[in-house]
Amino acid sequence: MTTETERTHLDIHDRSSRESYARLFGVSEEQLRKAVRLVGSRVSTLRGHLRR
Repeated sequence: MTTETERTHLDIHDRSSRESYARLFGVSEEQLRKAVRLVGSRVSTLRGHLRR
């Protein structure tokens, strides 16, 4: 069962989560890590940032 935090934030340290979100956003895992460093781990913020 997923928690509220798991649905709103990416756990960048969890490989499965990282791979899933990288695939969802159409970016590499490294690009995803850089985005998290820039804007944080909130999924909605990452989505907006990576669409640019």
